[in-house]
Amino acid sequence: MRARDRPAGSLRSDARRRRSTGRAAATTREDSMQRTKLVRTVAIAFVLAALATAAAAQGRELQTVEFFSPAVDRTMKYNILLPDDYDASTERYPVLYLLHGLTQNYTVWGLANGAPFYAGLYDDLIVVMPDAGNSWYVNWAASGDGQSNNFEDHVIQDVVSHVDWNFRTIARREGRAMTGLSMGGFGAITMGLRNPEMFISIGSTSGALEYGLQAAARMRGEMPPREPRQRTPAQEARRRQPNPLIGVDGFSSQVERTPLGTMFETPEQADAYDPFTLIKQVPREDLPHIYLDCGTEDRLIVGARKLAAYMMEEDIPFDYMQMPGRHNAAYWIEAIGRIMGVQYEVMQRALGQRPFGQRRATN
Repeated sequence: MRARDRPAGSLRSDARRRRSTGRAAATTREDSMQRTKLVRTVAIAFVLAALATAAAAQGRELQTVEFFSPAVDRTMKYNILLPDDYDASTERYPVLYLLHGLTQNYTVWGLANGAPFYAGLYDDLIVVMPDAGNSWYVNWAASGDGQSNNFEDHVIQDVVSHVDWNFRTIARREGRAMTGLSMGGFGAITMGLRNPEMFISIGSTSGALEYGLQAAARMRGEMPPREPRQRTPAQEARRRQPNPLIGVDGFSSQVERTPLGTMFETPEQADAYDPFTLIKQVPREDLPHIYLDCGTEDRLIVGARKLAAYMMEEDIPFDYMQMPGRHNAAYWIEAIGRIMGVQYEVMQRALGQRPFGQRRATN
């Protein structure tokens, strides 16, 4: 874990930190925390309001690409951000793949989470934002309606191949990184560990990293089954309403975007998508760089801390960041700036374009 990524409150706590005592000190501390939260909330509001203007100033425009994906047997879309001088250049560029969360889609990173702004800080980086519906980025074991639901293959094979074929990418491991939020964090870590030859760096912010672990435990009777979610008629109607931002026939409503069938038929199939199992199976020298990030008020931080603790115990290099924050866009807007910077550096160094210890100069 790098020194720059150890904030107060991270896994390496300061054992020498003095604790205040007495009622007056406690009251002062609580008042200070409330003021800090208020200031931070106001600051985030300004960031949210300014991101669209800042993104335009950086000159990064979202492009939407439509293509046929054999893995899921349907037309799909992804958004892409190209360097400002892409058309005037003959250079090839590294690629960062950003994965969306549950109930989200390929537009969220570009329209809500600040990807165009942060991508504009780097003049030699392509950013791709695929779509995987509510699939958990898994190749489903069985289909309930005959539709192919191989969403891991959709991303790893079809999206990556389409990007490499149609854009000037550095089409090898050293030129690829992948990260995601929530369900996408699970997908990035899982797919990266299942395909370590594909990505030099994988990351997660607010990732549901225990999803596969818990699915296997339920099938083994070690955890109670998950209660089916109850929805009101109005909620169900909204789930069936197509989202015009997505614009994919048969894949634009939440109902259409949720695969029918069985994700895992056996505990072993769930184990095959469990980061805590997968990381033990990949030879140490083949492991990609791993970045974990989560808000301290997000219940999913349990999984991030558990995986970080395992990597510390096994002396596996990684980066970890935790900051005050919840499971929401306000946190992800801050997180993607940190993650993109680290993964960009990892790719640059793997490509031999930056000596270790030397960072990119900024104006």
